[in-house]
Amino acid sequence: MNIKFDQNNVVIKLCMSGMNMEDGGNVEGATKMFHQAWHEAKDDYERFIAAYHLAHKQKSIIDKLKWMETSLQCALNINDDNVKSAYSTLYLNIAKCYEELCDFDNAKRNYELSNSYNGTPSDEGPFYHGTKADLQVGDLLTAGGNSNYKPGLKMNHIYFTANANGAGLAAALAKGEGRERVYKIEPTGEFENDPNVTDKKFPGNLTRSYRSQEPLRIIGEETEWAKLTTSERSEWRKNLAKSKGEIIN
Repeated sequence: MNIKFDQNNVVIKLCMSGMNMEDGGNVEGATKMFHQAWHEAKDDYERFIAAYHLAHKQKSIIDKLKWMETSLQCALNINDDNVKSAYSTLYLNIAKCYEELCDFDNAKRNYELSNSYNGTPSDEGPFYHGTKADLQVGDLLTAGGNSNYKPGLKMNHIYFTANANGAGLAAALAKGEGRERVYKIEPTGEFENDPNVTDKKFPGNLTRSYRSQEPLRIIGEETEWAKLTTSERSEWRKNLAKSKGEIIN
């Protein structure tokens, strides 16, 4: 099974709408949106995401634990690289619930499970980088470029993803006048989960977004990815302009 995070997925869109409502102070509307996501979920991947958000909206610790364990069970059923990064977060949330319920044995067991999944990403790719630059096989991409998301910010890392559509989005939002390019790359050194997306809106690193201080070597070019429409592109630019979040550099 090889699931890719898709921002146009119905359940993911409902959860994003719920999070936006929550940010605007409409907690009741957000909860309804997450319930709708759960009812419209058609497979374990969608149920894992919806249950996670429903867990956070529960007033009782027992209900929160029930939804978080449901989310974990769905994630484990999938057993896919695209969700393994969420295991640590799910076990951690479950451990905290058990701790609040004074069930210290189960809390300890889940903290240990959380720690066992924490650490350097084990993702083996293939990996992609989106840009408007015209590059060749063998070229090295290095840190120190300007951020696409914050004017005047020099980036300490070079970013990449295992999701070709995610790299395509980065290419669409990249500075420059060249055509959008998605290159196949290989990291030349260690890399880490991108902290700007990991555990921010969704558990773990579902977009499989990474960064490295070491160069990325171009090994080919990808030509198949979902191109943004003109309206989707302007919507992304508008949301980025409104975003107040700090970039972790």
